[in-house]
Amino acid sequence: MSKNQAEVISVYPNRVKISVDDLEDLKVAGETLRVGSYLRVFDNDSAVLIVIIENFSIEVTNEGERKYIIEAIPLGLIKDDKFIRGGDSIAIPPKKVEPASEEEIKKIFENSLEDEVKFSFSSLSGNPSINIPVDGNKFFNKHIAIVGSTGSGKSHTLSTILQSAISEKNGDFTLNNSHIILFDIHSEYKSAFPDANFIDISNLTMPYWLLNSEELEVLFLDTEANDHNQRNIFREAVVNNRKLKVGDDQVVKEKLHFDSPTFFDIDEVLQYVKNRNNERKKDNIIKWKDSVGEVFEDNEENISRLFVENLEGIGTSNGGVNGKLINFINRLENKINDKRFDFLLGKASKEVSFEDTLKNILGYVGDKNAHGNSNVTVIDLSGVPFEVLSITVSLISRIIFEYGYFYKKSRYQLDPQETLNNDAPVLLVYEEAHKYVPNSDLSKYRSSKKSIERIAKEGRKYGVTLLLASQRPSEISETIFSQCNNFIAMRLTNPNDQNYVKRLLPDTMGNLIEKMPSLQAGEALLVGDSVVLPTIVQIDKCHTPPSSNDIPYWQLWKSEWKDIDIEKIKNEWYK
Repeated sequence: MSKNQAEVISVYPNRVKISVDDLEDLKVAGETLRVGSYLRVFDNDSAVLIVIIENFSIEVTNEGERKYIIEAIPLGLIKDDKFIRGGDSIAIPPKKVEPASEEEIKKIFENSLEDEVKFSFSSLSGNPSINIPVDGNKFFNKHIAIVGSTGSGKSHTLSTILQSAISEKNGDFTLNNSHIILFDIHSEYKSAFPDANFIDISNLTMPYWLLNSEELEVLFLDTEANDHNQRNIFREAVVNNRKLKVGDDQVVKEKLHFDSPTFFDIDEVLQYVKNRNNERKKDNIIKWKDSVGEVFEDNEENISRLFVENLEGIGTSNGGVNGKLINFINRLENKINDKRFDFLLGKASKEVSFEDTLKNILGYVGDKNAHGNSNVTVIDLSGVPFEVLSITVSLISRIIFEYGYFYKKSRYQLDPQETLNNDAPVLLVYEEAHKYVPNSDLSKYRSSKKSIERIAKEGRKYGVTLLLASQRPSEISETIFSQCNNFIAMRLTNPNDQNYVKRLLPDTMGNLIEKMPSLQAGEALLVGDSVVLPTIVQIDKCHTPPSSNDIPYWQLWKSEWKDIDIEKIKNEWYK
């Protein structure tokens, strides 16, 4: 081999070994050679094999000469100006190796996708002039995971992706058709999306009567006690109250059940439970006395009175639950009277309609000409009490999943030949996802895990997909995380998290995965169905950043003592 050359010296099933005289003479797209750089291997015909450097080593010959040895993974062939995955057969004799040109690297990424599906939010790490597009359809119609330790740039990456998505348009109009619902657990994203439909505890109204059976029981019952009396009486009260509220429509009444998304009055349910706790029997018949002394039997005709009157049980023996519901009554009363839960159990929750709830979540808050509507709904969960955080996330997630299901069903009824399940698909973004879908069997997480796992497994069929962002991927439900097809893996320092992510990524990625602990802020390993090759990328800067910057402790501590308005903080605290 002549001086200042590089050539293939051996070939393995999944890598090639290259000998180099002088690394300084090899430059890749203007950058010094490093792990992750691209090389071109000359072939006899018009095709050029592109390989990516996996590692370096040095060999010393018998004569004392130092040879640089590069091991590289074959990626594919550039033939007729097109990049083709594979092409890992290299003929002997050895082939000459040179750095891949910037133009060749661009062909790998930019020429491999049609313009109408390209979606860009990053460039090649080390060379910002090489754009790394993904297939926008394959990126958003399959689930996405963004993982990275604190300070790796996760929030900025999330903002960049969503800002790019809502700004892309194929015509001259104000709003595109993107629908994004972002669960913001730390109140970071209002600044990143100033035009968003912003919902926080001050204007959040969720109807408790839309909760399903599991969510209702987690909220109102002591599920750990497994008290059948509580469960049976509560179900009986909710179902009977729903039936009373729908009026005289017998067909509708017969279809009603504990999970039905129809209104019931929680205060009336409480009164019903109080009356049942006072229930007494005589000759196996339950009788009641009202406030004016009238006595009546417990039957279907009189059941409505148990919801609205304070009754006294009449009889000689205790009923089946007499006196056994005190703890349940206290729990119900505490929840109903707790002002922190007003967004879920207050007056507004009784009055809000199903239609208004769905419109608000989906960003349909303007007029019919789309004025005032919004692509992004930011749901700030920072003020939601921890006891109902999981239930709130579960309810919103389930409403959106069922919106997708019933929208698809209605479209098919209008046109049985319809091939598009949903022409207004939705992306649900779970920031700090390990907070509400953890690898945990605790009952308080059961409802949110069930709702989000259902979306992970079935949501794509109905135009509802997920984006999970987390600094602790090993703590996320594996059922959900394993359904993700696109990964943006940023710097991860925790070994458990590194191993967890490695397990879910393709085996063919070689030492690229090993770079995760040493990635710079804003750098990420981009891998998945939407990108032509697993690649280390630099995420573009977002237009308006989230308020998640690190606090400059040392500069602040060195500055002059600052007065704090404790009274103002107290007033906010006590709201």
